[in-house]
Amino acid sequence: MRVGVVQLCSTDDLAANLEAVRGRVAEAADRGAELVALPENFAYLRREGDPIPCAQGLDGEIVGCVRDLAKRHGLRILGGSFPERAAGDRVHNTSVLVSPEGEIEAVYRKIHLFDVDLRESGGALYTESARIAPGSEVVVADTPAGRLGLSICYDLRFPELYREMARRGATWIAVPAAFAPQTGKDHWEVLLRARAIENQAFVLAPAQCGRHSAERSSHGRSMIVDPWGLVLAQAADRPCVITADCDPESLERVRRSLPALRHRRLGPH
Repeated sequence: MRVGVVQLCSTDDLAANLEAVRGRVAEAADRGAELVALPENFAYLRREGDPIPCAQGLDGEIVGCVRDLAKRHGLRILGGSFPERAAGDRVHNTSVLVSPEGEIEAVYRKIHLFDVDLRESGGALYTESARIAPGSEVVVADTPAGRLGLSICYDLRFPELYREMARRGATWIAVPAAFAPQTGKDHWEVLLRARAIENQAFVLAPAQCGRHSAERSSHGRSMIVDPWGLVLAQAADRPCVITADCDPESLERVRRSLPALRHRRLGPH
């Protein structure tokens, strides 16, 4: 199956971001992708600490755009994440999987929130929990190509989440992200390949890149990784689309020849 990963440089201009998404999804469709993954905050990427004026429900404009694109191009789309309206003053950072018919197949709300101080390394103070409410449910969705585990950005640092996905039969893992440059340069590729290797799954990692505002930038380098940990495709340092052909038989070969998932002795099997 050919998959496409979209890399963007989103801003706080909702209309411009959605127009960019339309163009990149069309490009991925023209290149034969059957599944297209968008990055975290694809529709709206705010300056750190700012309010989120475009928070909306699953029936809002943002998810509606993804559903329209999936239906128009006849492909499955992972809407990396958008600000979903929640109870109280905060929102959820929410990922949606949409079928080629435009139906919502799965919804994941980011569990691990990025409350990190990178000022000593030239970055910023991030307090995601000030505006975002954490989710609590592990989500693994059924697709014709296999089971897809959903996660978002900072989740990548918590291997127990992905091991639970593997226990539930995930053969694909999605990690839409807006990774900080200070951590991304040393950790992004290492962690993505580790999650692929230890769970023997394909990893789709669509990312934000470049400078979004005077106060915020992202590492980029979107990737598609195979179950052996080999990088099938990596994005350049600009908005773009990358694609790769992912063979389910290659995953079965890895799991047959190195049956590490069956050899687990600790934790639930």
